[in-house]
Amino acid sequence: MPKQKHKGMTIFAIGSIPMILVLGNSMLIPILPKMKSELDISQFQVSLVISVFSIAAAISIPVLGYFSDRFSRKAVIIPSLILYGIGGLLAGASAAWFGSSYTWILAGRVMQGIGAAGTAPIAMALTGDLFKGGEQSKVLGLVEASNGFGKVISPIIGSLLALIFWYAAFFAFPIFCFLSVLLTIFFIKEKKTKKEPPPVGKYVKGLVSVFKTEGRWLFAAYLTGAVCLFTLFGILFYISDILEKDYQIDGILKGAILAIPLLFMTTTSYITGSKIGKRMKLMKALIIIGLLLMTGSFASLIFTKKLIPFFSVLVISSIGTGLVLPCINSFITGSVPADRRGFVTSLYGSVRFLGVAIGPPIFSKLMDWSRSGMFLTTAGLTLICALLCMVLIHVAKKESSKEKENDTLFEKLQFT
Repeated sequence: MPKQKHKGMTIFAIGSIPMILVLGNSMLIPILPKMKSELDISQFQVSLVISVFSIAAAISIPVLGYFSDRFSRKAVIIPSLILYGIGGLLAGASAAWFGSSYTWILAGRVMQGIGAAGTAPIAMALTGDLFKGGEQSKVLGLVEASNGFGKVISPIIGSLLALIFWYAAFFAFPIFCFLSVLLTIFFIKEKKTKKEPPPVGKYVKGLVSVFKTEGRWLFAAYLTGAVCLFTLFGILFYISDILEKDYQIDGILKGAILAIPLLFMTTTSYITGSKIGKRMKLMKALIIIGLLLMTGSFASLIFTKKLIPFFSVLVISSIGTGLVLPCINSFITGSVPADRRGFVTSLYGSVRFLGVAIGPPIFSKLMDWSRSGMFLTTAGLTLICALLCMVLIHVAKKESSKEKENDTLFEKLQFT
């Protein structure tokens, strides 16, 4: 555990890593309509700017998760942040100076996606390594809140930078990455392990045993995380489009409006993470309640078309997301021993990225199909997740005070 005097900076450094990650997509959401017109591309093509980033991350995460278990978390995080920054430079430079810039922007986004794979998921595993007991859940809540805070400020930052030129956001990535690298180098101190890392065969065998015994609840947790991010980025994509098309709202005001649901999600994430501790029953209850709030909110959106009533209903789903994600994070981070934690949390990060990746293109198709159908389909997804979590996650009836402070949740959870 970090020394008391450096603990605050250690948490701040860990929190900076997922914040950098979310800037990768959220900062670009407000400029997508402008990018579409400037590059003369279709709605589906502009959605790929978000999707290729997330697909590259989803594919790379399990590999980098293994490396973080075999070597160290920092050995993966620092090069990943550097690659992330370089990808931003390539995308920005191509938009400024290259003729066929769309292809090069996608190439830069792929590089950023690979870099992103070594950020937030590894930061979750690092939190599990450095903090124990109730403090682990609290720090994970702060990490999720940092993730959310990045989502809140990034549309505003993206809108501000677009006032300079539409592709200016790409050049901001290297600056943010450089700051996060410095924080990671100086304030995150990993424990030195005396044990040799296991051979690949033994490592894989251990992972298979984890998924064999815990696979059903992990499936429910992974799917829930992916659906939360799918709905979040799909809805943001939809809002970004209608604000410009139907209400002629652009610039900083648009970024501020996009930040409203994210602010509610972030605040709820922070409060949830700070209060749940290691109370398994409470976590399960909050996950189900959060998903039901999302279901009710999305289903109700079919009746609201005016902007203020629409956002009033939408923030209920944001509160639901803020209840779900910190609890899912705590379950997954504490579910396995430290020597395989990197892979399991990274796989979780991978499915979350897949949720982000498919959100904008699927919502672009749903928008063309039916507004009501889009919201009802989304509500159906969150309801299915609520039912799966209700059935597949079984929590032990009694928790002793000793169990509450156990290093992992692995021995404490009983699943079907």
